[in-house]
Amino acid sequence: MLQLLYGAIFGEIFMILSFLFKTPFRKLVIITLDRVKRGRGPAVVKTVAATLLLLLASSLHSVYKIRRRSFEAGGGGGGGVVNPTDQVLMSNHVLEASLLGFVLFLSLMIDRLHHYIRELRLLRRAVESAKKQSRSFGNGINGIATEQNKALMEEIATLRSKVKELESECEVKGSRAKGLEAEVETLKKQSEGFLMEYDRLLAENQNLQSQL
Repeated sequence: MLQLLYGAIFGEIFMILSFLFKTPFRKLVIITLDRVKRGRGPAVVKTVAATLLLLLASSLHSVYKIRRRSFEAGGGGGGGVVNPTDQVLMSNHVLEASLLGFVLFLSLMIDRLHHYIRELRLLRRAVESAKKQSRSFGNGINGIATEQNKALMEEIATLRSKVKELESECEVKGSRAKGLEAEVETLKKQSEGFLMEYDRLLAENQNLQSQL
């Protein structure tokens, strides 16, 4: 179970990193996500997410049961001692719950990054089309009558304001993308911390097994 979770985490981190660089793999990932979000894809994704949430709830419940059993074994005085076997089990459940939560969080990050990338593409296309229309209007102004010239000038002003709005939106999306890049770096550091914690738990498990 833990190996599958680690594999899923590294796969999701690799997908997030692929969004940061313009490579053929990035296009492949975006096309794959576009197809996943069509047809029965969303239902399958929701089913998998619900399954992971159930596993997360089960792990947290197991930790609660172990803590409660240790509390009852200590006489209910708040100083219950966890025996070595329960301590190993609780550590395993805590690690599993942490990894499940991390997988769900990275899945949400991938979904949001994909959404923002699609919005940026649409905004860029709209800006380019608006610029082309404003240029075509500007080239044809000289041969138009005075009244039509005024109307076209108003349309051009409107289009320019729209272009400015779209460019400002692009800047906002770009800043969001930079923020997401910072979050990806933070998540990468957190994953390294989880790996170090996993190594520490393995060492403690070996020590406990040797003591047993």
